[in-house]
Amino acid sequence: MMLRATPRYMRATGGSSRVMCDNVPGLVSRQRQLCHRHPDVMRAIGLGVAEWTAECQHQFRQHRWNCNTLDRDHSLFGRVLLRSSRESAFVYAISSAGVVFAITRACSQGELKSCSCDPKKKGSGKDSKGTFDWGGCSDNIDYGIKFARAFVDAKERKGKDARALMNLHNNRAGRKAVKRFLKQECKCHGVSGSCTLRTCWLAMADFRKTGDYLWRKYNGAIQVVMNQDGTGFTVANKRFKKPTKNDLVYFENSPDYCIRDREAGSLGTAGRVCNLTSRGMDSCEVMCCGRGYDTSHVTRMTKCECKFHWCCAVRCQDCLEALDVHTCKAPKSADWTTPT
Repeated sequence: MMLRATPRYMRATGGSSRVMCDNVPGLVSRQRQLCHRHPDVMRAIGLGVAEWTAECQHQFRQHRWNCNTLDRDHSLFGRVLLRSSRESAFVYAISSAGVVFAITRACSQGELKSCSCDPKKKGSGKDSKGTFDWGGCSDNIDYGIKFARAFVDAKERKGKDARALMNLHNNRAGRKAVKRFLKQECKCHGVSGSCTLRTCWLAMADFRKTGDYLWRKYNGAIQVVMNQDGTGFTVANKRFKKPTKNDLVYFENSPDYCIRDREAGSLGTAGRVCNLTSRGMDSCEVMCCGRGYDTSHVTRMTKCECKFHWCCAVRCQDCLEALDVHTCKAPKSADWTTPT
C-alpha cells in the first residue's frame, strides 16, 4: 500500500535513487525494486500524495473523522487504518486513485522516461458529432493504472488474508474511478472557427470528480464477510446486493471518533469547529457527540463594499467582521483512552 511512502522521501530530486528508495519506510521488496528502477515515477507519486490527502480531507471536512494526518507517524493516518472500516476502504481507494492520477499526469507532461502520451490514440475516430482526427496528447491512463496496480498492490499480494483481499478490492475501485472520468476534448479547425475539421484527445477530469464519486461509494459502502473457502466476499447482510468491482467494501464497523482513542487511531473532536445552525454531520450536536460546545467571539478582516470599475477591475474595502465561532468541548478526561 502507498500510505507509508510519505512525501518527504518521495519528493527528493537530488542524490541517488537508492538513497531515496531505501529511506521510504514500509516498502516490500517488489515495491523497492520498482522504486530503484523508476525513481522518476516515485517522485511523481510522492508529489501526488499531498493532492489525494487534501482531497480526502475535503470529503471528510464535516465529519468527526476528518482524514487528519499524523506528522509523527510514517503510516500517514496512524492506527485508524488498522481497523477494516469504511474509512480505511475510502483511504485505500482514494490513495490508489491518486497514484494513477499522478503517474498519468506526469506521463502527459513528459516527466517520465518510461511513458508519454497514449500511443494508441492515432489516426481517425468517430463520435456522435462525426469524424475527427486523434491529435494533441491523450492521457496515457492505461500506463498509470498498470504501474499503480503493480506498485500499490504489491504489499497486499504478499498476504492472502481477508484484509489483503479487502485492500486489493478497494485499490481496484480507486483505479477504475479515475478512468471513469476520462473525457474526450476537441479543438475545431476551419474558417472562422468552423468545425470542418476536429482534432480530439482524451484527458482526465479534475481529481475532485474522482473524489466526489468515491465519497458517494463510501456512503454506500457494503459490509462483507469472507466466503467459506476464503477466496472472496459475501455480503454480511443478505438484504444488500453483492458488491461490484466499483463498490467499496469493509469488514468492521467504525468507531464513533468522539474521543481520543489510541487503539482506534481517533483524535476525537475536542476543539473542532461546529455549525450551530446545521442539522448535518457538522452540527454542534453531532460533531461534539453531545458534550456541548464553547463559543468564542472573534473578528476577522473581510472584503466588503466591492465595486466594479470600468474597465476592468473590482475594488473592495477592508472591513472587520465580528462573528461567533463554536468549538466542541473536551470530554472530562482529555487523555488518550486505553482499553481495560
